[in-house]
Amino acid sequence: MMTARRLAVAAAAAALCWPAFATAQPAPTPTHQDALVRDALARYREGLAALESRTGLAQTAIRPARGTRELRLEEAVELALAQNLDIAVERLNPQAVDLQIAGLEHTYRPLATTTIGQRDQVLLPTNQLNGGQRVNNATTTYNFGISQPVPLYGGNFSLTWNNSKLDTSNLFANFNPSFQTSLTAAYTQPLLRGLRIDNTRQQLLVTRINRDIAEENVRATVAATLANVRNAYWDLVFARSAVEVAERALQLAEKLVEDNRARVEVGTLAPLDIVQSEAEVASRRQILAQAEATLQTAELALKRFLVTGTEDPLWSLEIVPVDLPSLEAPPSDVEGAVRAGLSRRTDLVNARRNLDSADVSIRFFRNQALPALDLTASYGAQGLGGTQFIRQSSGLGSVVTGTIPGGYRDALALLGARDFPVWNVQLNLSYPIGGSQAEAQLARARVQRNQSIARLRVLELQVATEITNAALAVQSNFRRVEAARAARELAARRLEAEQSRFEVGLSTNFFVVQAQRDLRDAENTELRALADYRKSLVTFERAQEAPAGGGGGGGGFAAGGQQ
Repeated sequence: MMTARRLAVAAAAAALCWPAFATAQPAPTPTHQDALVRDALARYREGLAALESRTGLAQTAIRPARGTRELRLEEAVELALAQNLDIAVERLNPQAVDLQIAGLEHTYRPLATTTIGQRDQVLLPTNQLNGGQRVNNATTTYNFGISQPVPLYGGNFSLTWNNSKLDTSNLFANFNPSFQTSLTAAYTQPLLRGLRIDNTRQQLLVTRINRDIAEENVRATVAATLANVRNAYWDLVFARSAVEVAERALQLAEKLVEDNRARVEVGTLAPLDIVQSEAEVASRRQILAQAEATLQTAELALKRFLVTGTEDPLWSLEIVPVDLPSLEAPPSDVEGAVRAGLSRRTDLVNARRNLDSADVSIRFFRNQALPALDLTASYGAQGLGGTQFIRQSSGLGSVVTGTIPGGYRDALALLGARDFPVWNVQLNLSYPIGGSQAEAQLARARVQRNQSIARLRVLELQVATEITNAALAVQSNFRRVEAARAARELAARRLEAEQSRFEVGLSTNFFVVQAQRDLRDAENTELRALADYRKSLVTFERAQEAPAGGGGGGGGFAAGGQQ
């Protein structure tokens, strides 16, 4: 708050500038208002310079004390964009959806499989062809494969390479150890259900729509937050101006008390007349205390949007707003503003994106209601190798007379020669009898889409009404400012006249105090009207971008495949 020295400087400057403010001025126009503000500041600086030349006070006597931060409106907006926690939280949502999309896209990445195992089995002697009374088979397996879903048309491709080594005591074996290998390529293609869309592709489409919705929600949060910052800034400007008005009113009341005491001393005024002016001083001190409390509350409200926490240096500083509210021309193209709001407002954009999500779900359930008809085709080759037995005759279980050395390379060579191919083509058909769950889900999705269309029409009407009401509020507040300014000028002239009448004994303390109160109320009314006008402009601009509460609507219609 102002020190006693600063109070003296401000009071003297106000006294020097008062006649200029009290003179009658023409009704303001948008450009004239800016000129009036600049003229008022110029007159204030001229009066302050004249006061300094007489009193020898340094300019630093009225500069903000240490621990303050002068802040322009543009700087407040930049701080909010960089540090506001609500915006920071909302910006993480698109990143979370990006990770969800990446997870779904990984479904179409190749999947490699490996199987390595060892299996030993001792066969029971169940028949004469068992190969011995106690046959031991030791099988070593090392298989490899790769499979990949195909995003186009929902097919699936696989390639498997199976290998095994068998050590056996079977008397009828032709190879021991024997190596077997096979390489098989297969492709499965849905022809009806799953051809145009399937569960994964539906989730991807809906999630990408949700990504766009998340971006719109960020834009809505930014628009709403910046509107809140501008409104809080103008509230702080009004609160500081209200404190200054209360201080000037207190100074006028104190000056009236001093004048009355001087008149009592010279005998031109009764001592009882001082009581009324002293009571007015006490009342205005209470008003000043309330204005100071309101200022602190408004400052905290603005800091809420600008700091990252209580450890932020700005949290402990006093914010001194630099920009003054000016009177700009009210918007004239209301129809254009309504059209702009209907095309780009975030909640409407998200409502339309939710319709797109509903269309995707309808496509999916319509496809799921079809019979499942899948075409499967595969082709493979086989290979065999190892140490081969040479038998005395071709009869079963004849005596082994020799061996032909061999191994896994022989199996690979036979595999490459493709002398033992294996191929397969088949159609698999399945269909529900008497209806399916997908048909009921399809009907439900269509009903929900119709509901969404109706909600969109209602929302469009609400948005058009909100923008129009905001424009009407701007025009109404513009007229309020003009009327309040005229009332303030008349109140200043009335106080000047009443003070002159009091000095020559033609008026009383009551009328002077009443004129001071009227001037204070008129100044506060003008400040409030101007602040409300600036805030109504902010609301009008925000109404074309985002709803009042921020956020742009819910997520997509259905992120999963089954409802």
